[in-house]
Amino acid sequence: MEFEKFNEIRELLCMKYADVTEGKMMSSEAIHYKNKVFAFFSRKKKMVFKLGKGYPIETAHVPLTEFSPFKTKKPLAGWYEVDFEYHDQWETLTQLALDLIQNELA
Repeated sequence: MEFEKFNEIRELLCMKYADVTEGKMMSSEAIHYKNKVFAFFSRKKKMVFKLGKGYPIETAHVPLTEFSPFKTKKPLAGWYEVDFEYHDQWETLTQLALDLIQNELA
């Protein structure tokens, strides 16, 4: 169920934007913009978004957790994960991550 929601969002964005493609991030299914990952589906069955180091997480409408895939290293700076419980916000957050990377690469 979780992956199906992720895949639905990915397919929608791939159809809508020519520069958005399917890809991988650390062996996980991902969404790329011009070959740069901006969102992916983690092994913990959560969706992970690149929102940037300065993103004000307190303004989000869902709990954002720093994404930390390594036991002995710091979390990945600017990457945040969201539980399936809040899947109704995954599409909005994916669009936000896409908007941010589009601006970054403009």
